[in-house]
Amino acid sequence: MSRLSDFFRPFLKSLFGLLILSGAGGVDHAAAFSDEFRPYHQQFVQSGDVRALVDFVSRLENGSSAGNRLILAQAEQNDDLLTPAEDAVSDEAILTDSSDDLLPSDDRSDDLLTAEEPGAASASDGDDLLAGDDPKADGDDLLAGDDLLAGDDLLEGDDLLAGDGADVSGDDLLAGDDDLLSDDDLLTVGDDDDLLSGGGTGLTETVEGKKKEETIRRTANAEHEKLFLESKYPSANTCATCHPGQYEQWSVSQHAYAQLSPIYMAMQTTINMKTSATNGDFCIRCHNPVGMNIGESLYVSNLKRNPTSREGITCVACHRVSRNYGKISGRFALEEGDVFSPVYGPKGGEELKRVLNTPEEYRVSQSKDDPGRSIHTEAKPFFALTKPGFCGTCHDVTLFNGFKLEEAFAEYKRSPAAKRGETCQDCHMGKVQGVASGYDYGPAAIVGDVPTRNRKLTNHMFAGPDYSIIHPGIFPHNVEAAEFKTLAEWLQFNVGAGWGTDKFEDNVKDGYKFPEAWSSIDDRYDGREILDTQFERLEKARQARLQVLRNGFKLSDITIVDNTSRALKFSVDVSSGTDGHGVPTGFDAERLIFLQVTVKDSKGNTVYVSGDRDPNGDVRDAHSLYVHNGELKLDKDLFSLQSKFVVRLLRGGEREQVLAVNTSTDVLPLVRPERRATTIYGRPRGARKHKQNLEPGASRTATYAVPAENLKPGERYSISVKLISQMVPVNLIAAIQGAGFDYGMSPAGIARKVVQGSSVLWTRKASVVLK
Repeated sequence: MSRLSDFFRPFLKSLFGLLILSGAGGVDHAAAFSDEFRPYHQQFVQSGDVRALVDFVSRLENGSSAGNRLILAQAEQNDDLLTPAEDAVSDEAILTDSSDDLLPSDDRSDDLLTAEEPGAASASDGDDLLAGDDPKADGDDLLAGDDLLAGDDLLEGDDLLAGDGADVSGDDLLAGDDDLLSDDDLLTVGDDDDLLSGGGTGLTETVEGKKKEETIRRTANAEHEKLFLESKYPSANTCATCHPGQYEQWSVSQHAYAQLSPIYMAMQTTINMKTSATNGDFCIRCHNPVGMNIGESLYVSNLKRNPTSREGITCVACHRVSRNYGKISGRFALEEGDVFSPVYGPKGGEELKRVLNTPEEYRVSQSKDDPGRSIHTEAKPFFALTKPGFCGTCHDVTLFNGFKLEEAFAEYKRSPAAKRGETCQDCHMGKVQGVASGYDYGPAAIVGDVPTRNRKLTNHMFAGPDYSIIHPGIFPHNVEAAEFKTLAEWLQFNVGAGWGTDKFEDNVKDGYKFPEAWSSIDDRYDGREILDTQFERLEKARQARLQVLRNGFKLSDITIVDNTSRALKFSVDVSSGTDGHGVPTGFDAERLIFLQVTVKDSKGNTVYVSGDRDPNGDVRDAHSLYVHNGELKLDKDLFSLQSKFVVRLLRGGEREQVLAVNTSTDVLPLVRPERRATTIYGRPRGARKHKQNLEPGASRTATYAVPAENLKPGERYSISVKLISQMVPVNLIAAIQGAGFDYGMSPAGIARKVVQGSSVLWTRKASVVLK
């Protein structure tokens, strides 16, 4: 009987999958992608979720041609829209010392957006650059052939995340716009009973009239929706009126970028595509708590989200939390209310009461019916805001099958810093990023140019390894920019061409076509002035990012181990500069920290290199497409602190994986809760994370040996070692490109900007003569 049940099990699962995918008849598949929010994200597996994902995948497939696999290094390039016209980039920010540092700069034309569809997302066929000749190859598979992952007990939940098995293709993430004026609604041409025909023009006028009415209705609904949400979750732009300092710090922070990141958006969509939507809102509920509290779709473009929603970890995401939820991977409720409603802070409301009791000085309003500046009428003390556990709500990520994806808070709890009583806030909200250095003092608010009394101030920049790769008109957040143009209109502003500068405007040719939103020269000059402010803020963020990374990573001087006639060996130590947690931490499986080592002879010829890049911008590790295809050799000397996802194979053994989603032989892949106690293994049996980061205060030595055949006795050699930080590897872009990217960005364009944003943290040089 047992064998018989095992035989029928796959067929029963197939039938179950078909029933779920088919759903109830007459359901509008496009509903999940419309502007109407549907609160399905807090439920487990809803048939509507699956239908939304099926519709999403069909949109991708219908928008592409089969077999058009993208290779990043061969894509065309034109990133003028995001590049300042005359902005020289320092060697610290962009790796320029080696031809291997950046992607090839041959003639390319990769428009990041189009005037017709500024918000449409671009995708390529397939979800992986690592595929072979088979256009239906699995998205993340680095190894061809029969190395399938374990599927012998998929019903028992051994796998981390059951993989995809579906052919994902297409180049439009959010394609299409449901036209409310269908053919059935229009009058038939030539109908004798048509009183509106008017000699053949009435029908056209009627259609145009309906379209105008529909446009007005949609605009009105959008404004009404914005006002409605403002009454529940005020925007950070509202808070900026009285808290300009905190707003400017936050506006360029990683918290503010959390929802806007096109890489994160594509990654969470890809994971849902591979797991039949059963991963649900697991990612986005931390990145966008407001959007999930109001029931936004997981897949809608940021251009169509509510302004407060796309602010990511905005003001109310922390200051409207009234309960200490603990480590729950981001699922928490926000207190609703307009700007007059209570907020929660570390101190309480003594200073606020003083301000409210002196309206003649501060001219504030405690009601929407009263004149004056709107202000929250109560500030309640919430002690958890000052404790590391509040950060652990989102910064310890454990999947519901027990897989530990991120462990920043868990690492901190075991650290020497925790034993000393130092908190996350002490290092990441103080005077110096990454070091417990005390706090600034000053007014917490400036109300009508009148500052409040001085108090301890916390820094809201939260610098980290991520950096913006999107148009500077939409990030950093900017009150003036939001009031001036929409996000879609900002995407049309050509920064690299020099719009709004005298050099461009004085020489623009007659007939040059501008988008309607930027047809006015005054608007272009005003836009350029706003962007100048944006670039200043981005530079501050870059400096803060270098500060926190340099405080976290240390590089020793080069030690010559052997320089005899037959050998040249040297070593260098990479150390953790903090004892508060490991480095890198958090999403350490996608953080690229590596050493780039170059040895040259006296004539400048390179005799040894490690940590160089392939034409796609990847280091030459096992995930490099060029290494996988045998076009480049594996860099066996590569020193990298990137952790790796490892999954179990069908025939035993393990292998590395780009995404934390393994491949399933199941016809309906699901994320399954682990049925065994994960406290025994510390993880589900089907997958794990091989950590490579440095423990708090730890050090690791990298040793290099130049091949003897490349050396000459008596020759002088120069050694250069660089410690480089990059927010994600390019192969991650390859693995998620099948889902498409927001703002109309291409995978190649994103990959180039990821590489260009890399930072050289430390450089060490040495010179040695071979004896």
